[in-house]
Amino acid sequence: MKSRLVASAALSAVVLLGATGCTFISPQATKIEYSASDGVNVSDADGPLDVRNAFIVATEDGSVGNFIAAIVNPTDESATLTIALEGIDPFTVTVPAGGTVSLGADEEPLRIVDLDTMPGATIEMHFQSGDSIGVKTEVPVLDGSLPYYTDLVPELVTSTPMPMPTDTAAPAPQE
Repeated sequence: MKSRLVASAALSAVVLLGATGCTFISPQATKIEYSASDGVNVSDADGPLDVRNAFIVATEDGSVGNFIAAIVNPTDESATLTIALEGIDPFTVTVPAGGTVSLGADEEPLRIVDLDTMPGATIEMHFQSGDSIGVKTEVPVLDGSLPYYTDLVPELVTSTPMPMPTDTAAPAPQE
C-alpha cells in the first residue's frame, strides 16, 4: 500500500513537471518590450530625447506624408531632435525641459514632400538628439483607411491654373 502511494505521488510529480516544465526554459512574453500601437518607439541611449509611437500617414500614392510622433524630454534642459530621411532635408523639433511635443495632436505634423513610399511599407529614418550619433529605425507608413487617421492624411496641394487674359479689346468709348 505504501509503495502505491509513493508511486502515485511520483507519477503526479512527473505529470505536473511535464505539463509545466516548459515555463522554466521559455522566456516570459510579458517581459518582451514592443510598441503597443501602430507606430514605433525610438530610444537613443546616448541622447536626451525619446520618440514614442512614430509613424507616417501618407497619401494614397505615397508622394506626401505627415510624420506623427510624441517626443519626450525627461531632462532639465530643452533639447532638439533632428529627424533625417534619405534624399530629404532634415527636420528639427525643439522640446522644452520636462516637456512633450505631440506632432499630429498638439502640434502640426511634419509634412514630408517627395516621400516616395507607399502606405504599408516602412522607411528608414535617423533620429539624433544631444551629443549622440543617433539611431536609425524603420518607421511604418500608413494610410487614412482607419477612421482615426483620416484627419492626418496630408492634403495634396494642386496649383489651380490662373485664367489667361484674352485678346478681346474693350469697346472704344463713345464720344
